[in-house]
Amino acid sequence: MSDLHTQFTQAQDDVKQLSERPGNLTLLRLYALFKQATDGDVQGDKPGFTDIVGKYKYDAWTALKGTAPDTAKQQYVELVESLKNGTAA
Repeated sequence: MSDLHTQFTQAQDDVKQLSERPGNLTLLRLYALFKQATDGDVQGDKPGFTDIVGKYKYDAWTALKGTAPDTAKQQYVELVESLKNGTAA
């Protein structure tokens, strides 16, 4: 198991233990990075206008199209670390 994979797995646990819930934009970024890291580029049809949350999630994931899974994992780990340290924007 690679060090990055171990860090990514730990970050998934850490994000559930945050003392404060991140804002919606940060949650979307976490979601998109996780999906890109685990599933690769976005797949399927964009949700319709009645599924507002699904549409935002799809758009956030689409914005990462072409990002390598390891890069997405690293960015996810860094974002979770910044949330833990209170330095996230």
